[in-house]
Amino acid sequence: MKEQNINTGEKVLVLGAGQLGAAVLDALVPAVIQRKGTVSVIVSPASWDQQGKLVSHIHQKLADAGAKFIPVNVAASTIDSLKNHFVNFDTVINCMGFVAGTGTQLKITRAVLKAGVNRYFPWQFGVNYDVVGKGSGQPVWDEQYDVRTLLRQQNETEWVIVSTGMFTSFLFEPAFDVVNLSEKTINALGGWETQVTVTSPADIGRLTTDIYLHQPRITNEVIFVAGETTSYGKLADTVERVTKHTFSRNLLTLPALLDALRLNPEDQMLRYRAAFARGDGMWWPMSETWNAQHNLPTQDIESWLKTVI
Repeated sequence: MKEQNINTGEKVLVLGAGQLGAAVLDALVPAVIQRKGTVSVIVSPASWDQQGKLVSHIHQKLADAGAKFIPVNVAASTIDSLKNHFVNFDTVINCMGFVAGTGTQLKITRAVLKAGVNRYFPWQFGVNYDVVGKGSGQPVWDEQYDVRTLLRQQNETEWVIVSTGMFTSFLFEPAFDVVNLSEKTINALGGWETQVTVTSPADIGRLTTDIYLHQPRITNEVIFVAGETTSYGKLADTVERVTKHTFSRNLLTLPALLDALRLNPEDQMLRYRAAFARGDGMWWPMSETWNAQHNLPTQDIESWLKTVI
Protein backbone atom coordinates (compact mmCIF):
# COMPACT_ATOMS: atom_id res chain seq x y z
CA MET A 1 0.00 0.00 0.00
CA LYS A 2 1.33 3.40 -0.95
CA GLU A 3 2.08 5.81 1.87
CA GLN A 4 -0.07 8.76 0.97
CA ASN A 5 -1.57 11.42 3.18
CA ILE A 6 -2.64 13.89 0.50
CA ASN A 7 -5.46 13.86 -2.02
CA THR A 8 -3.64 15.58 -4.88
CA GLY A 9 -3.75 13.95 -8.30
CA GLU A 10 -5.83 10.97 -7.15
CA LYS A 11 -7.75 8.75 -9.52
CA VAL A 12 -11.15 8.27 -7.90
CA LEU A 13 -13.77 5.75 -9.06
CA VAL A 14 -17.40 6.06 -7.99
CA LEU A 15 -19.73 3.09 -8.44
CA GLY A 16 -23.24 4.18 -9.36
CA ALA A 17 -24.79 7.57 -10.08
CA GLY A 18 -28.31 7.19 -8.73
CA GLN A 19 -29.80 9.33 -5.97
CA LEU A 20 -26.80 8.97 -3.65
CA GLY A 21 -24.08 8.60 -6.29
CA ALA A 22 -25.18 11.79 -8.04
CA ALA A 23 -25.16 13.66 -4.71
CA VAL A 24 -21.65 12.41 -3.91
CA LEU A 25 -20.41 13.25 -7.41
CA ASP A 26 -21.91 16.73 -7.25
CA ALA A 27 -19.58 17.58 -4.37
CA LEU A 28 -16.69 15.25 -5.25
CA VAL A 29 -16.05 16.06 -8.94
CA PRO A 30 -15.11 19.76 -8.54
CA ALA A 31 -13.08 19.01 -5.37
CA VAL A 32 -11.00 16.26 -7.02
CA ILE A 33 -10.50 18.15 -10.28
CA GLN A 34 -9.39 21.24 -8.33
CA ARG A 35 -6.73 18.98 -6.79
CA LYS A 36 -5.62 17.84 -10.27
CA GLY A 37 -7.21 14.42 -9.90
CA THR A 38 -9.77 12.54 -11.99
CA VAL A 39 -13.21 11.09 -11.25
CA SER A 40 -14.60 8.13 -13.18
CA VAL A 41 -18.07 6.65 -12.69
CA ILE A 42 -19.27 3.12 -13.37
CA VAL A 43 -22.91 3.01 -14.46
CA SER A 44 -25.14 0.51 -16.28
CA PRO A 45 -24.62 0.18 -20.06
CA ALA A 46 -28.32 1.17 -20.33
CA SER A 47 -27.29 4.70 -19.26
CA TRP A 48 -26.54 5.57 -22.92
CA ASP A 49 -28.99 5.85 -25.81
CA GLN A 50 -28.45 4.35 -29.28
CA GLN A 51 -26.59 7.49 -30.36
CA GLY A 52 -24.12 7.01 -27.53
CA LYS A 53 -25.41 9.93 -25.46
CA LEU A 54 -26.04 9.74 -21.72
CA VAL A 55 -29.79 9.39 -21.15
CA SER A 56 -29.89 11.18 -17.78
CA HIS A 57 -29.45 14.96 -17.81
CA ILE A 58 -27.95 14.62 -14.31
CA HIS A 59 -25.30 12.23 -15.68
CA GLN A 60 -24.64 14.59 -18.60
CA LYS A 61 -24.23 17.53 -16.23
CA LEU A 62 -21.66 15.54 -14.21
CA ALA A 63 -19.89 14.53 -17.43
CA ASP A 64 -19.77 18.20 -18.46
CA ALA A 65 -18.22 18.96 -15.05
CA GLY A 66 -15.42 16.49 -15.80
CA ALA A 67 -16.59 13.04 -14.69
CA LYS A 68 -15.82 10.16 -17.05
CA PHE A 69 -18.60 7.59 -17.34
CA ILE A 70 -17.77 3.90 -17.86
CA PRO A 71 -20.38 1.26 -18.84
CA VAL A 72 -20.23 -1.89 -16.68
CA ASN A 73 -22.93 -4.40 -15.78
CA VAL A 74 -21.80 -4.93 -12.18
CA ALA A 75 -24.50 -7.49 -11.36
CA ALA A 76 -23.36 -9.72 -14.23
CA SER A 77 -19.60 -9.17 -13.67
CA THR A 78 -17.24 -11.62 -11.97
CA ILE A 79 -14.85 -10.62 -9.18
CA ASP A 80 -11.93 -10.82 -11.62
CA SER A 81 -13.58 -8.64 -14.27
CA LEU A 82 -14.46 -6.03 -11.64
CA LYS A 83 -10.91 -6.21 -10.31
CA ASN A 84 -9.66 -5.26 -13.77
CA HIS A 85 -11.91 -2.18 -13.74
CA PHE A 86 -10.73 -1.16 -10.23
CA VAL A 87 -7.01 -1.83 -10.44
CA ASN A 88 -5.81 1.57 -11.68
CA PHE A 89 -7.70 3.67 -9.13
CA ASP A 90 -6.46 5.12 -5.84
CA THR A 91 -9.87 5.39 -4.17
CA VAL A 92 -13.16 3.57 -4.86
CA ILE A 93 -16.41 5.03 -3.45
CA ASN A 94 -19.28 2.57 -3.72
CA CYS A 95 -22.66 4.24 -4.19
CA MET A 96 -24.31 1.28 -5.92
CA GLY A 97 -26.73 0.28 -3.17
CA PHE A 98 -28.76 -2.91 -3.07
CA VAL A 99 -30.30 -2.66 -6.54
CA ALA A 100 -27.67 -4.93 -8.10
CA GLY A 101 -28.91 -7.87 -6.01
CA THR A 102 -27.91 -10.12 -3.14
CA GLY A 103 -24.20 -10.85 -2.85
CA THR A 104 -23.13 -7.86 -4.94
CA GLN A 105 -21.65 -5.88 -2.04
CA LEU A 106 -19.41 -8.79 -1.02
CA LYS A 107 -18.43 -9.32 -4.65
CA ILE A 108 -17.52 -5.66 -5.12
CA THR A 109 -15.56 -5.61 -1.84
CA ARG A 110 -13.59 -8.76 -2.78
CA ALA A 111 -12.80 -7.22 -6.19
CA VAL A 112 -11.59 -3.98 -4.53
CA LEU A 113 -9.29 -5.95 -2.21
CA LYS A 114 -8.04 -8.14 -5.04
CA ALA A 115 -7.28 -5.03 -7.13
CA GLY A 116 -5.13 -3.61 -4.31
CA VAL A 117 -7.04 -0.31 -4.24
CA ASN A 118 -5.49 2.06 -1.66
CA ARG A 119 -8.72 3.25 -0.09
CA TYR A 120 -12.32 2.06 -0.18
CA PHE A 121 -15.59 3.65 0.89
CA PRO A 122 -18.02 0.70 0.85
CA TRP A 123 -21.77 0.99 0.40
CA GLN A 124 -22.47 1.33 4.13
CA PHE A 125 -24.48 4.55 3.90
CA GLY A 126 -27.08 3.32 6.36
CA VAL A 127 -27.44 2.04 9.90
CA ASN A 128 -24.82 0.88 12.40
CA TYR A 129 -24.31 -2.71 11.25
CA ASP A 130 -21.88 -3.38 14.11
CA VAL A 131 -24.76 -2.92 16.57
CA VAL A 132 -27.40 -4.54 14.33
CA GLY A 133 -25.22 -7.61 13.75
CA LYS A 134 -26.76 -10.50 11.85
CA GLY A 135 -30.30 -11.81 12.02
CA SER A 136 -32.13 -8.47 11.84
CA GLY A 137 -34.64 -9.97 9.43
CA GLN A 138 -33.10 -7.95 6.60
CA PRO A 139 -30.76 -10.28 4.62
CA VAL A 140 -28.98 -7.44 2.80
CA TRP A 141 -28.02 -6.06 6.23
CA ASP A 142 -26.45 -9.43 7.11
CA GLU A 143 -24.31 -8.98 3.99
CA GLN A 144 -23.31 -5.48 5.14
CA TYR A 145 -22.04 -6.96 8.41
CA ASP A 146 -20.03 -9.50 6.38
CA VAL A 147 -18.50 -6.67 4.29
CA ARG A 148 -17.24 -5.01 7.50
CA THR A 149 -15.79 -8.32 8.70
CA LEU A 150 -13.99 -8.80 5.37
CA LEU A 151 -12.48 -5.30 5.48
CA ARG A 152 -11.33 -5.67 9.08
CA GLN A 153 -9.63 -8.99 8.35
CA GLN A 154 -7.12 -7.36 6.00
CA ASN A 155 -4.66 -4.46 6.20
CA GLU A 156 -3.72 -3.77 2.57
CA THR A 157 -6.68 -1.56 1.66
CA GLU A 158 -7.69 1.34 3.90
CA TRP A 159 -11.44 1.66 4.41
CA VAL A 160 -13.79 4.40 5.57
CA ILE A 161 -17.41 3.70 6.48
CA VAL A 162 -19.87 6.61 6.47
CA SER A 163 -22.92 5.76 8.61
CA THR A 164 -25.85 7.99 7.67
CA GLY A 165 -28.95 6.34 9.08
CA MET A 166 -31.98 6.35 6.82
CA PHE A 167 -32.24 8.69 3.83
CA THR A 168 -34.59 11.47 4.96
CA SER A 169 -36.77 10.96 1.89
CA PHE A 170 -37.29 7.27 2.77
CA LEU A 171 -39.28 8.27 5.89
CA PHE A 172 -41.85 9.75 3.50
CA GLU A 173 -41.81 6.93 0.93
CA PRO A 174 -45.44 5.75 0.62
CA ALA A 175 -44.36 2.12 0.14
CA PHE A 176 -42.35 2.25 3.39
CA ASP A 177 -45.48 3.59 5.10
CA VAL A 178 -44.02 5.53 8.02
CA VAL A 179 -45.19 8.99 6.96
CA ASN A 180 -47.80 9.03 4.22
CA LEU A 181 -48.36 12.68 3.33
CA SER A 182 -51.28 12.08 0.94
CA GLU A 183 -53.16 9.74 3.32
CA LYS A 184 -52.18 11.84 6.37
CA THR A 185 -51.08 8.79 8.36
CA ILE A 186 -48.00 8.17 10.53
CA ASN A 187 -46.93 4.69 11.61
CA ALA A 188 -44.41 4.43 14.45
CA LEU A 189 -42.01 1.49 14.10
CA GLY A 190 -41.53 -0.32 17.40
CA GLY A 191 -42.76 2.47 19.66
CA TRP A 192 -43.35 6.22 19.74
CA GLU A 193 -40.10 6.63 21.70
CA THR A 194 -38.12 4.46 19.25
CA GLN A 195 -35.43 6.61 17.65
CA VAL A 196 -34.16 6.90 14.10
CA THR A 197 -31.32 8.87 12.48
CA VAL A 198 -31.86 10.37 9.02
CA THR A 199 -29.66 12.29 6.57
CA SER A 200 -30.52 13.78 3.17
CA PRO A 201 -28.58 12.45 0.14
CA ALA A 202 -27.30 15.98 -0.63
CA ASP A 203 -25.78 16.19 2.86
CA ILE A 204 -24.33 12.68 2.55
CA GLY A 205 -22.65 13.69 -0.71
CA ARG A 206 -21.14 16.83 0.79
CA LEU A 207 -20.04 15.17 4.04
CA THR A 208 -18.58 12.11 2.28
CA THR A 209 -16.47 14.46 0.15
CA ASP A 210 -15.34 16.33 3.30
CA ILE A 211 -14.41 13.02 4.95
CA TYR A 212 -12.53 11.86 1.83
CA LEU A 213 -10.54 15.11 1.73
CA HIS A 214 -9.90 15.48 5.45
CA GLN A 215 -6.33 15.81 6.70
CA PRO A 216 -4.92 13.96 8.49
CA ARG A 217 -6.30 11.22 6.30
CA ILE A 218 -9.09 9.14 7.85
CA THR A 219 -8.41 5.42 7.66
CA ASN A 220 -10.12 2.27 8.94
CA GLU A 221 -12.83 4.16 10.78
CA VAL A 222 -16.61 4.26 11.01
CA ILE A 223 -17.70 7.91 10.76
CA PHE A 224 -21.23 8.87 11.83
CA VAL A 225 -23.16 11.70 10.18
CA ALA A 226 -26.77 12.85 10.59
CA GLY A 227 -29.30 15.42 9.50
CA GLU A 228 -31.41 14.70 12.57
CA THR A 229 -31.98 12.04 15.21
CA THR A 230 -35.59 11.91 16.36
CA SER A 231 -38.24 9.64 17.83
CA TYR A 232 -41.33 8.61 15.88
CA GLY A 233 -43.41 10.64 18.34
CA LYS A 234 -41.36 13.79 17.70
CA LEU A 235 -41.44 13.03 13.96
CA ALA A 236 -45.24 13.02 14.06
CA ASP A 237 -45.23 16.35 15.90
CA THR A 238 -42.82 17.83 13.31
CA VAL A 239 -44.92 16.63 10.36
CA GLU A 240 -48.13 18.04 11.84
CA ARG A 241 -46.50 21.38 12.68
CA VAL A 242 -44.96 21.83 9.21
CA THR A 243 -47.97 20.61 7.18
CA LYS A 244 -50.53 22.26 9.51
CA HIS A 245 -52.60 19.07 9.31
CA THR A 246 -53.58 16.45 11.86
CA PHE A 247 -52.30 12.98 11.00
CA SER A 248 -53.77 9.64 12.04
CA ARG A 249 -51.18 7.94 14.31
CA ASN A 250 -50.73 4.18 14.45
CA LEU A 251 -48.21 2.02 16.32
CA LEU A 252 -46.58 -0.95 14.56
CA THR A 253 -44.98 -3.01 17.33
CA LEU A 254 -42.02 -5.27 16.65
CA PRO A 255 -43.99 -8.48 17.54
CA ALA A 256 -46.80 -7.45 15.15
CA LEU A 257 -44.32 -6.70 12.36
CA LEU A 258 -42.49 -10.01 12.89
CA ASP A 259 -45.83 -11.86 12.75
CA ALA A 260 -46.63 -10.10 9.47
CA LEU A 261 -43.16 -10.92 8.16
CA ARG A 262 -43.65 -14.63 8.89
CA LEU A 263 -46.72 -14.56 6.64
CA ASN A 264 -44.98 -12.47 3.93
CA PRO A 265 -41.22 -13.26 4.20
CA GLU A 266 -40.45 -11.80 0.75
CA ASP A 267 -42.04 -8.39 1.41
CA GLN A 268 -39.01 -6.09 1.19
CA MET A 269 -40.64 -3.04 2.80
CA LEU A 270 -42.02 -5.17 5.63
CA ARG A 271 -38.47 -6.40 6.25
CA TYR A 272 -37.28 -2.80 6.53
CA ARG A 273 -40.13 -1.86 8.89
CA ALA A 274 -39.36 -4.83 11.16
CA ALA A 275 -35.63 -4.06 11.13
CA PHE A 276 -36.11 -0.38 12.01
CA ALA A 277 -38.62 -1.28 14.74
CA ARG A 278 -35.75 -2.91 16.68
CA GLY A 279 -34.36 0.56 17.44
CA ASP A 280 -30.82 -0.50 18.36
CA GLY A 281 -28.26 0.56 15.76
CA MET A 282 -30.79 2.73 13.89
CA TRP A 283 -29.75 5.98 15.58
CA TRP A 284 -26.89 7.88 17.25
CA PRO A 285 -26.72 11.19 19.13
CA MET A 286 -26.15 14.30 17.03
CA SER A 287 -23.26 15.21 19.36
CA GLU A 288 -21.34 12.14 18.12
CA THR A 289 -21.64 13.03 14.43
CA TRP A 290 -18.88 14.27 12.14
CA ASN A 291 -20.99 17.25 11.09
CA ALA A 292 -21.73 18.37 14.67
CA GLN A 293 -18.10 17.96 15.74
CA HIS A 294 -16.90 20.00 12.73
CA ASN A 295 -19.73 22.60 12.91
CA LEU A 296 -21.07 21.62 9.48
CA PRO A 297 -24.77 22.45 9.07
CA THR A 298 -27.11 19.71 7.83
CA GLN A 299 -30.74 19.64 6.77
CA ASP A 300 -33.15 18.46 9.47
CA ILE A 301 -36.53 16.83 8.80
CA GLU A 302 -38.44 20.11 9.10
CA SER A 303 -36.33 21.94 6.52
CA TRP A 304 -36.37 18.91 4.17
CA LEU A 305 -40.15 18.65 4.47
CA LYS A 306 -40.61 22.32 3.60
CA THR A 307 -38.94 21.66 0.24
CA VAL A 308 -41.48 18.97 -0.77
CA ILE A 309 -44.87 20.21 0.47
